[in-house]
Amino acid sequence: MNKSYWLLVLLILVFSSCSDEEKILRTISVEINTPDDIVEPEDSIVDPILYKNTEILSSLPVEESKDKFIQVVLPAILISKYFITRDQNKIKKLSDKKRWNNSDSTFYYQQIEKFNAENITDLIDRMNVHPTSIVMAQAAVESGWGSSRFFNEANNLFGIWSFDPKEPRIPAIGSNVFLRKYNNISQSINDYFITIGRSFAYKKFREKRKNTDDIDELLPLLNRYSERGMAYVNQLNRIIDQNELTRYDNYKINEEYIISR
Repeated sequence: MNKSYWLLVLLILVFSSCSDEEKILRTISVEINTPDDIVEPEDSIVDPILYKNTEILSSLPVEESKDKFIQVVLPAILISKYFITRDQNKIKKLSDKKRWNNSDSTFYYQQIEKFNAENITDLIDRMNVHPTSIVMAQAAVESGWGSSRFFNEANNLFGIWSFDPKEPRIPAIGSNVFLRKYNNISQSINDYFITIGRSFAYKKFREKRKNTDDIDELLPLLNRYSERGMAYVNQLNRIIDQNELTRYDNYKINEEYIISR
């Protein structure tokens, strides 16, 4: 066989290796000592910053605390959306792959269990993400714009409960309820997306989410997220409108922080 043949083989192997490289998002940890430590994005490209010491938000005037809350939560949302979309793309590639190795199978069944999916098509649908404005509005409601104890002590934006005594968690005052404790805000948002993806209560939301990002069509289908039903949906609508949250729906994570492993 000639040199050209072996060169072609080498190129194919290199290309295959590169295509299977895992993409890693390098995040930045920032402790908030003063409000000035919180970085306001200058454009639609957002650095992947994970903020700590968020209690300072509660001491700020109302309007300033809202602005700073948005600036703190926005990169965490985009980080979570990046990782879920990355994993969804890996599943999509597996759906076209004829032979899986052990790593492929392990990853697939981990995601199946995580999202409570029936098959690979169902899994891909459940892993869809939705507009940042919706996530931000729900985070604002569930955490009281960052004033809740669960957010400040446990990075728990959405009041997600814990049923496993072996996992990090904190007790709710005056009850036997425990809430999950996260290492950072993005982990809490990741659990939120998994909850939306796996729960039967949001089946109609997921069906609609497959075909549209229109918040006017999506929001009413989150009525089961709260016992307040449509009053909750109306509150989300007001928060999105009053704070112009849809401007963040086209914001993306800064790809300069994405590296191959």
